[in-house]
Amino acid sequence: MSGARVLIVDDEPQLRRALKRSLEGHGYTVDEAEDGAAGLAAVRRFKPDLLLLDLVLPDMSGVDVCRELRRDSDTPIIVLSVLGDEATKVAALDEGADDYLTKPFGAGELLARLRAALRRGSAGGGPQPAIVSGDLEIDVERRSVSIAGRAVHLTPTEYRVLTYLAMHAGKVLTHPMILRAVWGGAYMDDRHVLRTYINQLRAKLGDDQAAPRFIETEPGVGYRFLTQDAES
Repeated sequence: MSGARVLIVDDEPQLRRALKRSLEGHGYTVDEAEDGAAGLAAVRRFKPDLLLLDLVLPDMSGVDVCRELRRDSDTPIIVLSVLGDEATKVAALDEGADDYLTKPFGAGELLARLRAALRRGSAGGGPQPAIVSGDLEIDVERRSVSIAGRAVHLTPTEYRVLTYLAMHAGKVLTHPMILRAVWGGAYMDDRHVLRTYINQLRAKLGDDQAAPRFIETEPGVGYRFLTQDAES
């Protein structure tokens, strides 16, 4: 999606310059801001297609920026986090961030995550007749699942978990997000239930947790349905 507009909000000038140079080299139009307030102002002025957002800013947290943006914007947000910042990372995802990258990260991974987030952002919210990932096909209209043309028999709950993940392919979904969407608010803290259903799905899909093709575990955070870009 060359030509998309990307806003970088980070208080490290060297990182901003490096990201800007790399993204512009791949055809993106880039603007930058050094703190949360400047970032929010730049969103209104620059109207980015995607936001790269540091979680630790000098004037406010990235979580606060996510919360403020999600009041009236669905612009994809990829948060940038440091190792050991898991709780804040989860909070940002729960406030509407689409994905995260842990510093330091490689240019290839950044570009793959950026493409996936932009693709989701341009897909719109309309119903999908089918979701395909490799040899896995989920026919949403018929509520059926197959691998290489062979039917996979899922329980209604297994189907809801898989479909919710697949409809947000490439995006990190936290445990509370999945539990709330599939089981309702009363189950938001019941990770054991979710883990059980994920294990059942992996067994039926022939998915190896150590080398996943479809469902990737984000340790301590949640799960991601893999797309070709997300794996690269």
